[in-house]
Amino acid sequence: MIEIQDLSFTYPNQKDPVFHNLNMTVADGAYISIMGDNGCGKSTLVRLILGFLKPDSGSIKVGTKKIRYVSQKNDFSHAGFPITVKEVLNAYRKVLHIKDASEVDRVLKLVDMMDYKDRLIGQLSGGQAQRITIARALIGHPDLIILDEPSTGIDRHNQEYLYDLLKRLNQEEHITIMSVEHNLEAALRNSTSIYHIYTGHGHLCTRIPVWRIGHPYVILYLYAKRPLCGHLHLPPLPLYWHLHGSSPVLHDW
Repeated sequence: MIEIQDLSFTYPNQKDPVFHNLNMTVADGAYISIMGDNGCGKSTLVRLILGFLKPDSGSIKVGTKKIRYVSQKNDFSHAGFPITVKEVLNAYRKVLHIKDASEVDRVLKLVDMMDYKDRLIGQLSGGQAQRITIARALIGHPDLIILDEPSTGIDRHNQEYLYDLLKRLNQEEHITIMSVEHNLEAALRNSTSIYHIYTGHGHLCTRIPVWRIGHPYVILYLYAKRPLCGHLHLPPLPLYWHLHGSSPVLHDW
C-alpha cells in the first residue's frame, strides 16, 4: 500500500532535518498508528504521503489513489449554516461524481448515524461530528484512510466508540488505516503495528503472540534506554515491547 525509502526532508530556513533516511512499509489491510513526541514530524509525514510536501530525497510510493484524509478537527461541528447531515454528505458525493444516492445511507449505517441524517450539522456533539467526518471519508469506498489524532476533543465514551469503529472498518471493510496518535492505549489495543518516530528516524513495532513471559508488568521501551511516552499513565494491558535488534516488537501476554 505505502512504501517509503530513504526519505529525507527539511523545512526551508530550518537547519535540522525532520527526517533523515526514513524507511516505512504499510501493507494492504494494516492498521498502523504513528506515534512520537510533539514536533517529531508525525503530521509532516502525513503531508508528505498525501503529496502536500515534496521530499528532499528518497521516494514515497502509494499503491492507490482512493485515499481519504480525516483532520484533527472536523470542519463543520460549529457550523451555523442550516444544513443537515444528509445534505452535507450528498454534496460531497456529488463532488466525487458518484451517482448512486444510496451511498449516503450506506456510509451513515457504517458509522451508526442513520438516525441523525436529518439533524442540522451544527447541532451535533463533537463525537457525533467526528463520526460524520469519517462517514464522509467512506464515500466512494476508499482503500486507505489517514487520520490525524482522531480522538482529540472527544469524551471517553465517544473515543471508545471511535476506535471500535476504525477497527471494524479495518477488519470488516478491509480499509487500510493510518492514524497519527497521541492515545497510547488506543494504539496498543487496535493497531496491527505502531510506527514510532524519534530524532528523524522511524521504527516499526509489530504485535505478535507470546505464551510464556516472566512478568506481565513491563515498562514499554522503544529503544534500549528511551521509554515510549514514559510520562503517560500506561493502561493495565497484558502487553509489552520486546526489543528485537533495532526494531522493538509488541507482544501479547
